[in-house]
Amino acid sequence: MTQSPLDQQTGRAWWHWPTSARSQSSVKGNGPPPHGTATPASAGLGLIARLHQERAAWFGWLPVVIGLGAATYFQLMIEPSLWLAGLVVLAAVVIHRLSRHAVSFGVAATILLFVAIGFAAAKVRTEWVRGPVLERPLGLVSIEAFVERIEPKPKRGARLTLRPIAIEKLTSDQLPIRIRVRVLNAVQGLHPGSVIRLKARLAPPPPPSHPGSFDFARHAWFQSIGAVGYALARPTIEPFTGVVPWTLQARAGVERVRQSIASRMRAILPNQTGAIAIALVTGERGGISETTNQIYRDAGLFHILSISGMHMAVMAGAVFFVVRFGFAAVPTLALQYPTKKWSAMIAAMAALGYLALSGGAFATVRSYIMISVMFFAILIDRPALALRNVALAAVLILLLFPESILDPGFQMSFAAVAALVSVYEALRASKLGQRMADYGFVRKGVVFFLGIVLSTLVAGLAVAPFAAFHFHNTQHLAVLANLIAMPLSNLIVMPAALGVLTLMPLHLEWPAVVAMGFGIDLMTETARWVAGLPGAVGRVAMLPQAAFGLIVMGGLWLVLWHTRWRLFGVALAALGLAIAPYGPRPDILIGNKGNDVAVRGTNGKLVSIKSKRRASFEFKRWLEADGQVVQPVRKRNKKAAKAKTAQPAAPFSTCDAVGCIAKVRGLTVAVAHHAGALRDDCRHADIVVFNAPRPKGCDRPKAVIDFFDVYYGGTHALYLDNPNVPRIESVAAKRGKRPWTQALPGNDPDDVAARRAAARAARAARDKAGLSSGE
Repeated sequence: MTQSPLDQQTGRAWWHWPTSARSQSSVKGNGPPPHGTATPASAGLGLIARLHQERAAWFGWLPVVIGLGAATYFQLMIEPSLWLAGLVVLAAVVIHRLSRHAVSFGVAATILLFVAIGFAAAKVRTEWVRGPVLERPLGLVSIEAFVERIEPKPKRGARLTLRPIAIEKLTSDQLPIRIRVRVLNAVQGLHPGSVIRLKARLAPPPPPSHPGSFDFARHAWFQSIGAVGYALARPTIEPFTGVVPWTLQARAGVERVRQSIASRMRAILPNQTGAIAIALVTGERGGISETTNQIYRDAGLFHILSISGMHMAVMAGAVFFVVRFGFAAVPTLALQYPTKKWSAMIAAMAALGYLALSGGAFATVRSYIMISVMFFAILIDRPALALRNVALAAVLILLLFPESILDPGFQMSFAAVAALVSVYEALRASKLGQRMADYGFVRKGVVFFLGIVLSTLVAGLAVAPFAAFHFHNTQHLAVLANLIAMPLSNLIVMPAALGVLTLMPLHLEWPAVVAMGFGIDLMTETARWVAGLPGAVGRVAMLPQAAFGLIVMGGLWLVLWHTRWRLFGVALAALGLAIAPYGPRPDILIGNKGNDVAVRGTNGKLVSIKSKRRASFEFKRWLEADGQVVQPVRKRNKKAAKAKTAQPAAPFSTCDAVGCIAKVRGLTVAVAHHAGALRDDCRHADIVVFNAPRPKGCDRPKAVIDFFDVYYGGTHALYLDNPNVPRIESVAAKRGKRPWTQALPGNDPDDVAARRAAARAARAARDKAGLSSGE
């Protein structure tokens, strides 16, 4: 048996460890310290002894430290070289080997080693998926490409994921591996593997809407998507005589099966009921409207709409129990062969088929890895549901897909599973768990119902911090919605989905599809009812990273340790909650090349004082991050809403034909609409915003944000805590110079082509603002 560093130093086996700092000091031969005193050495040895008592829980922390290494890589402002990542691992291995006999550094060296492994895994993954990315918008270009995936949209058209063969204005070595294009017109006979020709406007994957928000460009990088855009006309299917890549052929075959299943289900279940049913069977969620998504989101049931660990577990678990029941019906097999292991292997293969059928989305791959670990535990005669298995699944995912550490789905699914397994392990070891075998039918039924309530509460509490951090909302009545909807999903919808897949080859799927639709309709009505109740949804502003980190660490401490010191995690989480409302919030936001400006009003809310559009995408994201409700504008109020946006009635700001003036924290903010306002603004305003190049001599204001600042740096956020020196953050400064940030011109100031494009756009903005070319 391998001994720990303290075992090796003291010469004692781990089961003979002393349990107090005083006895540890005696082991070292120094004698016990005086009563009531403590030395740093004794405190350190006491901590090591406490860690030794938790030795069974050490493995649970392995994905945490690996994830910490991956997160460290993604937080860097510059891209490290692959050699540097290798040297970091090598240095960590050397330190670990040198400290194996040192009690004080043994644990720290082990943590450092796995942090380095997570760091290196993230770097290797980045290089593995590396591909060309557009550096600037191309405008309207001709595209010839293979169709890889078709995602129907609820209103019309579809979103196509393409593998380009040729793109106008790009050489072969500049072609992205994949592009994503929205088409507004359906094409008959289009299927994965087809070769199409279309004209589309292409642009790089967009940067974050404001500093610190979700980075779609980074998400697209790890999907090898190098451009996004939209088509202006219907694509045409072209004949192709070349060789289709075998990977695309395999994927196209699966996609055709998915499309066939979807079309047959859609013929039985139309509208949104059919769209949800198709999403749960094939993983295709494009047909679900935003209205339906929002209803489920507000009710706390959004996790039901995508294939996740819950769906994979229900599907594979149903196969496991059905197959095992079939084996049990044959006494010869049940008594002489390991039918439980046979059932686990068959269920694992069924889960693999479900993974392929569902399109292999990242969340589904993650779920498959988790369920496979559970079935493997059965094969080696270990408990399937154990924190160790959850940790092993997380380790595998983080080593294969280190970018998962930033994915809300990964964080929320593992938080919920880890919390549930931890709670039920504690209950199983308690006296209540030991008495369960003696309960009668009625009492077991009551306990089963209470278990559903407890599971909903635990899972809801586990995912709530992540929902608040990533999506800026909380579902106050999610427990009520899940109490009704989860039994419907687990007992009606998902078993019926398994029946659909089983009966469809025989063309007998109609009863299963109808049963599935019945359960979905009940779930949708539940979501609509709960979402409509007063106080169902709460909005929260963006949480400070320090507060979020404390809450997450407190939850991990509470869940992963076994002894009483786990309760220290409650204090950590409480501290995070206490400081959460005090995070910095920007007083001014400038985006969309200076066309969108929002300032914090006297009521503490962000208000748009300059926007050419009624409600731009960026402005909506700003409101969400600030914890404000984005109100949809109905068609009958369109003119009134437009007038209200153009002429804000807030008392802290005034607007005329040439610009707007606002007071924010005692400072005068001027937003110029026309060159005629610039002279007065530069003389009298403290902060000046203009969507054209900064004029010469405008040096009096404390800050001037012009077209080039926003063009090169993305959205700017200004904090006026110190009125004399405003603090300015930009998207470019927050992201640094990484492979997925190259599309933002500010990351390469020596790029002559980018600067010329910026100059052309600036001249156009100057002309619109009324500036002559000689000014």
